[in-house]
Amino acid sequence: MSPAPERPRLGAPAHSSAGEDPRASDARSLATALEPQVRAECGDRLGAVTWFRVDWQRGAAATGRAAWQGAGDEPTTAVVKLPVHPRELRWLRRLQTERPAAVPELLASGDTIGGYDLAWVVIEHLPVGPLAAAWKPAFMPLVAQAIASFSRAAARVPPEPIREPHDWAALLEVAKTHLADLKVESPKAWKGHLRSVERRLPEFLDAWQARTPVEWIHGDLHPANAMSRAPLGEDGRGEVCLIDFAEVRSGHWIEDAAYFERLHWAVPDRLKGHPPIKAIGAARKALGLDNGPEPGRLAAIRRVLMAATAPAFAKTEGSPAYLAACCAKLGEALKTLE
Repeated sequence: MSPAPERPRLGAPAHSSAGEDPRASDARSLATALEPQVRAECGDRLGAVTWFRVDWQRGAAATGRAAWQGAGDEPTTAVVKLPVHPRELRWLRRLQTERPAAVPELLASGDTIGGYDLAWVVIEHLPVGPLAAAWKPAFMPLVAQAIASFSRAAARVPPEPIREPHDWAALLEVAKTHLADLKVESPKAWKGHLRSVERRLPEFLDAWQARTPVEWIHGDLHPANAMSRAPLGEDGRGEVCLIDFAEVRSGHWIEDAAYFERLHWAVPDRLKGHPPIKAIGAARKALGLDNGPEPGRLAAIRRVLMAATAPAFAKTEGSPAYLAACCAKLGEALKTLE
């Protein structure tokens, strides 16, 4: 099986400073060529588009900014994305159910343009963010409120059966092989932890595969996919808006929460006092959402699976500090599950 795609690290651009992703340049050229058709589809509402590079954005979409003439007297600023993944368009449309929403307002969209099967969107401009570069621990409850609101809105669509994106047993074998070639701080601890995981893996996988409730999850919840319509207060006042719905899939809310947590394992001060699992669980409870049985145990199992397989992704996520944090988290989670 193929490993999961590399995720952007906290506070870092999604693309290397060595040069622009060629896909981004190609997408911008295509978008420029198709801009007249997009503007025609929008009537007189969309002005000329200024295309720009977005460092935090992955994938091959071009992003631009333009004036949008809505119902008011004064035009506002809109963001144009072309092309977008059909899944992102589908979910942007589905989530336009509450105002103000924890997702951008969809101003215009289409499944085709210029005779091509290319989805495109025009959304409201979110002036604050992404939050990754200016992240504060007090923002975590706001992200929790946003993902809980997403879950409530997404629940109107019945989830699909879960298709597990990882073969954890295979990844564990890869991790064991890679560990022999890695210079880690605590090789004995790593080996001991991996032996414990290997021995108990069937137990962990049985519990993980039986997880409930099954619902739609964001699939890529991190600070670079969190923005705001207005400046956020130092004390955590304000509202966060989520972007990028190309990875939405069926799963369990612990997956989003644990992924957000994992991004900060090597920089725990960025979440000081605001653990994501606790914050998101509380936000969900406040909206009347079901957190499922034993979320704490399920979170520990998810930590074990992520931390134990980290050496398998050493080429993309193998910094010494991160691997050391994974080893420590793995030991803590195994002790929790004794």
